[in-house]
Amino acid sequence: MKNRPNPRPLPVTAGLAAALASIALLAGCANNMSAREQGTAQGAAIGAVAGAIIGSATGGRAGGGAVAGAAVGAIAGNLWSKNMEDKRRAMEQATAGSGVAVERTADDQLKVQVPSDISFAVNSAAIEPRLRPVLDTFAQGLDRSTLVRVVGHTDNTGSDAINDPLSLRRAESVRAYLEDRGVAAARIEVAGRGSREPIVANDNNEDRAKNRRVEIFLREPRSAGGSGS
Repeated sequence: MKNRPNPRPLPVTAGLAAALASIALLAGCANNMSAREQGTAQGAAIGAVAGAIIGSATGGRAGGGAVAGAAVGAIAGNLWSKNMEDKRRAMEQATAGSGVAVERTADDQLKVQVPSDISFAVNSAAIEPRLRPVLDTFAQGLDRSTLVRVVGHTDNTGSDAINDPLSLRRAESVRAYLEDRGVAAARIEVAGRGSREPIVANDNNEDRAKNRRVEIFLREPRSAGGSGS
């Protein structure tokens, strides 16, 4: 039986070297990039390396594979569109100093967390006046493809029989308000979590107030995530 030759290592071609260099450059510049730019660049770099390796392994031109991979990766990486980034900035400006937290989630949703002191009174599902400008800003500029999810939460005071329907009614109040501002009901999902998902321990009045909150999520369908409208 003949000994099989050891597989030859893949050559480090110019295309592959450039792809690796792009990852190193990205690491050094990430702090100066927006979230959208980082997603695009990361996708491009990863796609370039993958394309270069596949091109070398299959006998093709690694440089061409890197270019093709970078193009595909850039589209896949840019799931946080310009529209979403603009919306995040607008929400941050509109809610500055209000205690409302605005953030991008790990799965590319815009999350707006509204504390109890500006959203609902105790044991009430009626929207407080200070929440209305927040919802007005949220509703502005939504196109027909964006999807909204509203989740209501309570503290652990009272039983689930009280907290569960109360948290759902609060989410439904937000949905009704957004509908009045032109957002189609079919695009708004609501849920009530009661006291089951606290963000802090319910040890004192201050922390219980933090757990009484409404969370509003905005997302784009994956097929439209990189459109950058």
